[in-house]
Amino acid sequence: MRRFFLISSFLTLFAIGSSAQWKPAGDKIKTDWASQINPANVLPEYPRPIMERSDWKNLNGLWNYAVINKGEHLPAEFEGQILVPFAIESSLSGVGKRINENQELVYQRSFDIPSAWKGKQVLLHFGAVDWKTDVWVNDVKVGSHTGGFTPFSFDITAALSGKGNNQLVVKVWDPTDKGPQPRGKQVSNPEGIWYTPVSGIWQTVWMEPVAGKHIENLRITPDIDRNLLTVKAELNSACPSDFVEVNVYDGNQLVATGKSINAEPVEVSMPRNAKLWSPDSPFLYTLKVTLKSGGKVVDKVDSYAAMRKYSTRRDADGIVRLELNNEALFQFGPLDQGWWPDGLYTAPTDEALLYDVQKTKDFGFNMIRKHIKVEPARWYTHCDRLGIIVWQDMPNGDREPEWQMYNYFTGNELNPPLFRRNRTETLRRIRSLLSQGMEGNNGLPLLLSVYRYMGTVQRSLGAVQDGRGGRMDETI
Repeated sequence: MRRFFLISSFLTLFAIGSSAQWKPAGDKIKTDWASQINPANVLPEYPRPIMERSDWKNLNGLWNYAVINKGEHLPAEFEGQILVPFAIESSLSGVGKRINENQELVYQRSFDIPSAWKGKQVLLHFGAVDWKTDVWVNDVKVGSHTGGFTPFSFDITAALSGKGNNQLVVKVWDPTDKGPQPRGKQVSNPEGIWYTPVSGIWQTVWMEPVAGKHIENLRITPDIDRNLLTVKAELNSACPSDFVEVNVYDGNQLVATGKSINAEPVEVSMPRNAKLWSPDSPFLYTLKVTLKSGGKVVDKVDSYAAMRKYSTRRDADGIVRLELNNEALFQFGPLDQGWWPDGLYTAPTDEALLYDVQKTKDFGFNMIRKHIKVEPARWYTHCDRLGIIVWQDMPNGDREPEWQMYNYFTGNELNPPLFRRNRTETLRRIRSLLSQGMEGNNGLPLLLSVYRYMGTVQRSLGAVQDGRGGRMDETI
């Protein structure tokens, strides 16, 4: 007991010391939640609510960091500490430093493996890292990943030390707008509607133990017209005898169940009076998914499902209407950039992340358009629970659309001046039509003239798509 007390006291003092070393960098605006951050317990919430296991370990907190020249060996020493998962450019990282396309960012920390995980496979998860990531455990390369908005995982079991601390090193290269990657609205020199770059780890880093055979992903598809819920459990390895069972709960009450083998999706017949999800009634069913192999339970995950359907239909006047659950619903909401003044891509706390969604709901909106950014998984769960429809943009970038609007496959596809010239000409032609008043070319009404011109644009793009070539300088 005395030994335990001494160890606990040491850990407490270490946490206090670490906290004292960290503070927000710079003089940027801070949200109220910034003062609530505890470096020893950063974003402690389970990061993947759609597929939850009970046993896991959070690796957020203070890491060592260094900025090196691109292509250099990993550093022997580090410059200081950075608070993960806040981007190095952010105030909440405690660093507030810009990096460029000729530099790489290196993270390092130690970690231990709980004794209860003995005999299990250990997965190392990253919520998101911007942009290209290389990872080592105990000087063993365990994996690489490219993409700044998507989660990724590595099985690190074979690289783990039998006892004592393990060393984790993460190297990141992010050229922002000097590279080919989708970057959203971040640029090296932000102005106007362009925002501060986000580089490095910006979502939770965590570990979890799993069996040799386990569930990697769930694909959940509701069908309200057939009163059916389909759950596809994607396994890391599968054999015909693997048995997947899905139990559906309304609160604590079991209301439906389904089973499958041979890697088939589980089709669950829902109750006749199944509760539909809507912004006014955002009901979610609880799912418990079990994997059996060789007659033994090897994996269990908790999830949830919404019985809902998005579709379109023409009304009696021929107007296309957006529908939810086969009924017309006017969807209205803000364009949400998802940027924080202190954390940039990353909300200071989960409370802050939830607050943003809750306020949108309180203002009377039923939808959010998430603008060219993919949020952490918890954000989407908050929307599901509160009754917010999400219109998800794809992050753009890739040095902007440098394709040509007039000429194709001429060797000038990556000629920005030519693209800008063609874009300018298109806008000039449309403005010319608008300036002519209500009568356009050939005595046609203005709107018809514009329509014909845009039709020419469409035909030309179609010609390119089916290989016929095409021009956009036809006479209107």
